[in-house]
Amino acid sequence: MTTWIVLLIVAAVAVVAVVLYNRLVRTRQMAAEGWSGIDVQLKRRADLIPNLVSTVKGYAAHERALFEEVAKLRTAVAAIAEGDVAGRAKAETMLSAA
Repeated sequence: MTTWIVLLIVAAVAVVAVVLYNRLVRTRQMAAEGWSGIDVQLKRRADLIPNLVSTVKGYAAHERALFEEVAKLRTAVAAIAEGDVAGRAKAETMLSAA
């Protein structure tokens, strides 16, 4: 009878040990998978930065020309006399179209 109790206790301890080990392995795998996901996102972000830089360089010349045109038109609007409604309307329309 005592042999069965000892065997039962040993079996219970073995089952608990196996369950704890499996839980530890599962947790370690989940942590590794999480870090892998982070690495993938960081690599994707690092790959996007050169593409973004080349896109910005492509539009920089266009934006510079547009900014210069808008600045010139704003100066022209500010220089129009206060009573010249038609001239101011035309200048504002040109500024809006830019």
